[in-house]
Amino acid sequence: MRVTILGGGPAGLYAAILLKQLQPGHDVQVYERNQAGDTFGWGVVFSDQTLQGLREADEPTATQILDAFNHWDDIAVHVRGQRIVSGGHGFCGIGRQRLLDILQQRCEQLGVALHFGTEAPDDETLQADLIIAADGINSLVRGKYSAHYQPDIDLRQCRFVWLGTTRLFEAFTFDFQETPWGWFQAHAYRYNETHSTFIVEAPDAVWQAAGLEQMDKEQSIAWCEQLFAGVLQGHKLVSNAKHLRGSAQWIRFPRVVCQNWVHRNSRGVPVVLLGDAAHTAHFSIGSGTKLAFEDGIALARALRDTPEHLDQALQRYEAERRVEVLRIQNAARNSTEWFENVQRHMQLQPEQFAYSLLTRSQRISHENLRLRDAAYVAHYERWLAQRSGLQTQQAVPPMFTPLKVRGLSLQNRVVVSPMAQYACRDGLVAEHHLVHLGARAMGGAALVFTEMTAPSPEGRITPGCPGLWSDEQTAAWARIVRYAHEHSGACMALQLGHAGPKGATRVAWEGIDQPLPAAEAWPLLAASPQQYLPGVSDWAHAMTQAQMEQVRQDFVAATRRAHAAGFDWLELHCAHGYLLSSFISPLTNQRTDAYGGSLQNRLRFPLEVFAAMREVWPQSKPMSVRISACDWVAGGTTVEDAVAMAKAFKEAGCDLIDVSSGQVSKAEQPVYGRMWQTPLSERVRNEAGILTIAVGAISEADHVNSIIAAGRADLCAVARPHLAHPAWTLQEAARIGYTQGPGLLWPKPYASAKVQLERDFARQQSQGVAAQERSNRNLGV
Repeated sequence: MRVTILGGGPAGLYAAILLKQLQPGHDVQVYERNQAGDTFGWGVVFSDQTLQGLREADEPTATQILDAFNHWDDIAVHVRGQRIVSGGHGFCGIGRQRLLDILQQRCEQLGVALHFGTEAPDDETLQADLIIAADGINSLVRGKYSAHYQPDIDLRQCRFVWLGTTRLFEAFTFDFQETPWGWFQAHAYRYNETHSTFIVEAPDAVWQAAGLEQMDKEQSIAWCEQLFAGVLQGHKLVSNAKHLRGSAQWIRFPRVVCQNWVHRNSRGVPVVLLGDAAHTAHFSIGSGTKLAFEDGIALARALRDTPEHLDQALQRYEAERRVEVLRIQNAARNSTEWFENVQRHMQLQPEQFAYSLLTRSQRISHENLRLRDAAYVAHYERWLAQRSGLQTQQAVPPMFTPLKVRGLSLQNRVVVSPMAQYACRDGLVAEHHLVHLGARAMGGAALVFTEMTAPSPEGRITPGCPGLWSDEQTAAWARIVRYAHEHSGACMALQLGHAGPKGATRVAWEGIDQPLPAAEAWPLLAASPQQYLPGVSDWAHAMTQAQMEQVRQDFVAATRRAHAAGFDWLELHCAHGYLLSSFISPLTNQRTDAYGGSLQNRLRFPLEVFAAMREVWPQSKPMSVRISACDWVAGGTTVEDAVAMAKAFKEAGCDLIDVSSGQVSKAEQPVYGRMWQTPLSERVRNEAGILTIAVGAISEADHVNSIIAAGRADLCAVARPHLAHPAWTLQEAARIGYTQGPGLLWPKPYASAKVQLERDFARQQSQGVAAQERSNRNLGV
């Protein structure tokens, strides 16, 4: 097969090696417009995991790369005069020029034809069976066929410059320096015997305010030397971007995502994207070259396994790589946004700031960090436990640290989410809710929420939903609260909400959001006229002032009843397209009076309801508000709006924001994944300065520990896992080996199960460790 590769960087050269090794008879040609010795980077980073893949793909190349590597385990974070070190991370650095030399020599050994200093011929004139576009982040091929590849290029918010220094860093070092205009950060690591990479980065607005846009190259380098003098220790910064002048060396990182990776040109020759031409991942997780190499491995494997079917092989390559690349890009997005918003994290103590940095991508979790450096995690757990008020030297998992809100003390950080049961008649809870909520109260969580409870019959979602508008309902709830208080250490929270335009629907198993028959339905209210499901739902009518006053009174009356029933905590539901949410979202509020228009106006009625409830709810008891932090629809609320909402409710006396999102419009397009809404919680918490609950695909103790430890939320709400297993919190404690200590309370009648559960998990863990050790021995690790 005749293969032409456009681009002689690491991506193109490594692909050439693998294809030539796969079939020595292949005619592989590489075209690179730069000279063989030209490079504009300094060091390249790989993880230990990546190196194993290189060994398996081409042992000679991997051996040479490994021999040239500088290896380190530590990450050092310098912030506000402190240096915090975590070990066990397993990184390797190699000079970019040395890497290119190794790859070029290997290509020559295998008989790859290298054409340096040569502009690539037009792809439509090439005599080739396969063309690989590995021409980098500014790919000309991708641009030429952009209508087919459909690239989405997002220029990120920070400016950065890629420099070098003779200061030899023994750890991967992050250094943060405050200026009058904002924060700058350096990413530094050693890659050979004489030099380290030194990347300086700052948000574009900070960079401009500092005047760097007006400086020439030498001035800006000198400015950076002075700013980072402490960590450079007298060493100079140097640039090898000789072709760039002035501020052009400071660039914004382009995040590239392509809808398609394979295209046949006018001659029918397949042109496949590889490396940065197909995708990019921010340098803060060091995955650009890794992804390019893995692209080459996947492409060679696909061609090997289906040698007679080129189209099928290319489709397989694209399908396989798309999944892995998307996973890395999601992690890179989290990391990128962390560095773009360093100011947001600076309200954290240095210890928590460093932990947040280490876990920023969500690829490294609390337990993963423990595997890397158990001493660091134990020290941090002790520090966090003491910060939470515990007088102990014990290393307490973050999820089991206490939290005090007003006069209420929660034994740990786990919350049982509100979960609709559709088990009421006329809004009255009975045996089902006693068993359901009572069991979860005994399951170890600190706070157990009721499902959304209506302040009036018309406020229900379905006929099976609970209410709190009568003495009988108050007594029924009091029975459940009393049981939880007598038989567990859990506190009980009532979530009050009015369904509004999403009311009068059938119970879930009869059709979610499907309207009731007309004879069973009730009139629907909303901020403005709407149908939640166009052409399906009943129409909701815009509320009059009199109706708004009645709803406010209903909420106040229900609040009084909640206190009478003994609830410890009260939450107002202002999310998910229900009545109060319909006022907040611009998608559902088209009012022209004082309750429509600006966000301030749209918040007016929800704030009036909240303030009236806060006035009659005891000052010693906490109140929270659930919001949809993002509608996931163009023109809807954004996370910036969520921060403003949180500040407004905080000023009105709210103690905590329950940060959810969406469910306002069926046109929503959320980005799902594990802990997918946690970044919304983190932003609200750290920008609005208010406690938060994180929700959404939190399903393991490891998730909860990571979120709490990093300061991304103060509580974590667990729904489906706690629905499937009432004692989820106790189970997870046993799973992570936390057998006794603060925040862990087993009900006495269940104590006999505790030791057995802990023994079972300990046995499973030991078996897993033994299996991993056998695997490592087989791989030669």
